Amino acid sequence: MISGYKRYDGVRLPKTRYGSTTLFQGKDKLHMEDNVFINHYCFIDGSNGLRIGEGTQVCCWVSLLTHSSHISIRLYGKNYGGTKMKGYIIGSVDIGAYTFIGPHAIIMPDTTIGKGSIVAAFSYVKGTFPDFSIIAGNPAKVVGDTRKIDEQYLKEHPELNEYYTEWAGK
Repeated sequence: MISGYKRYDGVRLPKTRYGSTTLFQGKDKLHMEDNVFINHYCFIDGSNGLRIGEGTQVCCWVSLLTHSSHISIRLYGKNYGGTKMKGYIIGSVDIGAYTFIGPHAIIMPDTTIGKGSIVAAFSYVKGTFPDFSIIAGNPAKVVGDTRKIDEQYLKEHPELNEYYTEWAGK
């Protein structure tokens, strides 16, 4: 793991860690907050605007995409070439604070994931998902609410309520 990340604007993120096998593309449009953890073998594409909120954890083999040619390559076949083609998807991605993205998930362009969410392993995520969503499937949909999980732990450990409320609100 590599500790510390220097953002495009020169801000150093000392608590951010990422795997040495992770590939970053379009770093000049990647806005990452501190205390982010990105595991090995990820593809992080900031080319068209990517925001990763504080405390987000990205498991191994995850792709965060702000562009995709998977439709246009099929439409054009051997005539494919370039980013201006029909079916070429471009859009920003916004991942809320304290979100967990499971292994092998794909986050597509034009996606917003609210804070405190969980993305299940192997999910294909595109669209807008509210805060505290449990997101799963292909295509992904909301299947639960993380606050129900958190409620149990906060009840058992009330001393954590202050920390939780600080970022999550009431």
